[in-house]
Amino acid sequence: MNMADAVLGPALARGQADDAAIICQGETVSYGQLSERVNRAGNGFAAAGIGRGERVLLLISDRPEFFYVYLGLIKIGAIPVALNMRLAPADIAYTIEDSGCAGMVLETQFSGLFEDAVRDLAVQPAVFSVDAKIGGYRHLPSMMAAAPGKLASVLSAPDDPCFWMYSSGTTGKPKGVVHNQCAADGAEYMFGELMGVQPGDRIFASSKLFFAFSLAHSFLATLRLGATAILYPDWPDAAAVGDIAETYRPTIVLSVPTFFRNMLRDGVAEGAALKEVRYFISAGEKLPRSLFDAWMEATGRPILEGIGATETCFLFLANRPDQMCPGTCGVPTPGTEVRILDQDGKLVTEPGTAGVLWVQMVSIARGYRNLEERTEAVFKDGWYCTNDMFSVDEDGWYEYQGRADDMLKISGQWVSPVEIEEHVLANPKVSEAAVVGVPNQDGLIRLALFMVAPDVGDDAAAFEKELQDDLVKNLSIYKCPRRMFYLDEMPLTATGKLQRVELRQIVIRSGEAAE
Repeated sequence: MNMADAVLGPALARGQADDAAIICQGETVSYGQLSERVNRAGNGFAAAGIGRGERVLLLISDRPEFFYVYLGLIKIGAIPVALNMRLAPADIAYTIEDSGCAGMVLETQFSGLFEDAVRDLAVQPAVFSVDAKIGGYRHLPSMMAAAPGKLASVLSAPDDPCFWMYSSGTTGKPKGVVHNQCAADGAEYMFGELMGVQPGDRIFASSKLFFAFSLAHSFLATLRLGATAILYPDWPDAAAVGDIAETYRPTIVLSVPTFFRNMLRDGVAEGAALKEVRYFISAGEKLPRSLFDAWMEATGRPILEGIGATETCFLFLANRPDQMCPGTCGVPTPGTEVRILDQDGKLVTEPGTAGVLWVQMVSIARGYRNLEERTEAVFKDGWYCTNDMFSVDEDGWYEYQGRADDMLKISGQWVSPVEIEEHVLANPKVSEAAVVGVPNQDGLIRLALFMVAPDVGDDAAAFEKELQDDLVKNLSIYKCPRRMFYLDEMPLTATGKLQRVELRQIVIRSGEAAE
C-alpha cells in the first residue's frame, strides 16, 4: 500500500475528481487537481534525489502546498515531517540533526529562522522553497511545472514507516514519533463511523496542520472521506475564525478551549454561521465545564471534548453526538481499546480509581526515533502507554486526572518545566528556579515562574524584561512564562523535594491565576 493512495484514492474512485478537496482564501483545489499536483511534487522531489525512506522536514503554513508536498513525498516512499512553525532555532537545529533529514521544504517567511538554525551545523539538508525564488534554494513550483502529472506510487507494507511528527519529550527535547502507512485507516472510525463525514462536508481546524489533532482529522480523514478541507495560512484569532465560518460555512470545526473562550469573549460565537456548524470538537487542553455551558448557550451546539496524542494521531477518547458527558473526555472512540493500569501494572476496575491509560488502535505509532528504551517502555504488544492519568466513573465516563509525570500541556503542547528552569538558572542573578502550571479562571493551564534571586534588587522590571527576552530568544514562545514570582526560599518537603503544590497555591492566593 501507499498512504497517499489510501487518502486520495477513495474520493477519486467515487468520481469526485471535480469536487473541492481544498478551499484556501478564495482558491479552490479539486480532487483531480490535488492528485495531479501531488504527482508533480513527488516527481520533482524524486528528480532532485530524494529517495525512499529519506526524511524531509516541512516549515509550511496551512496552504495547499502543504498537501502537495506531504502526499507527494509519501507517494515516492520518502517520509514527511511537519514542524511547528514557532519552534526556536535551537529546536529546529536539533530536529535536523536527530532526523538526519535529506531535505527541508519551507516558505520564504521561514528562511531566516532556518538560516539561524543551521548556522552552526556541519551538515545541512537540501532546501526547497514553495513560493518565492531564493538564492541557493530549489524552487518547488518550477520543479512541479516541469514534472509529469502522473506518478506510480512506491508500495510498502502497512506497518512500514510513512510519516513522522515531533513531540516534546520529558527532557524538553523534541522526540520523533514514527507513524506507519496504515495510520490513515483511523479516518474510518471517529470521522467516518461516528461523525458521518462525507462528500459535501467542510472541515476547518483552528490548530495548525503540524499538530496531530489537525493532521489526522482536517487533512487525512477529511480527504479519505471525500470532504473539503478549509485552510487558513496565518495564525487565526477569534475574528478570523468567525470570518472563515461566515465565508465558507464549515460543517465541522475543530479547535481548542482557548479559542472557544476567545470566540465567546469577542462575540464571535453569536454569529449565524457558527450556529449552523454540525459538530464542534475540542482537544489539546481540558475543556472547562463553564466553557461548554457558555458555548451551548451562545450557539445551541455542544462542544464534543476528546483527547489524543502525537503517538496515536487520532483521538482515542471522545464525547459523541449521541453520548456525551460535559467535563469528561467521553468514552473510547470506535476502533479503540483502552485499559487503565495502576503503578504495579495491574488492571484498575474500581470506579473512580485513577491509573495510567493504555490504548490500542490502528493509528498507533511504531515508536520513537533513536529512543529505544523509551519506545520499549511505552509501546508494548500493540498498546501505547499515554502517561495520562484517568479514572472511570460508574457510568463509564473517562475523567482526566493529569499527567503521570511533571509535564505540562500549554496551548495544546507538552512543556517540560525542567527545560525552562535550566534556561532561567543560566542567568547569574537567579539561584533557584521552578516552573509550575496553574489553571486560570477558565481552567486552562498557564505557566508561572518562581525564582530565588536576591541580587535583582529594586530593578525587577528591567531584570524581568531581560529574562523574558532571553527566554523568547532561546525557547519556543509557548514555553515562556508570563508570570514571575520572587521567593526568599523554595518550599521543600522534609526530604528536600520541591513542593510544587505549594507554589501553585501561592499563585492562586495572589489572584494572578485569573489571567
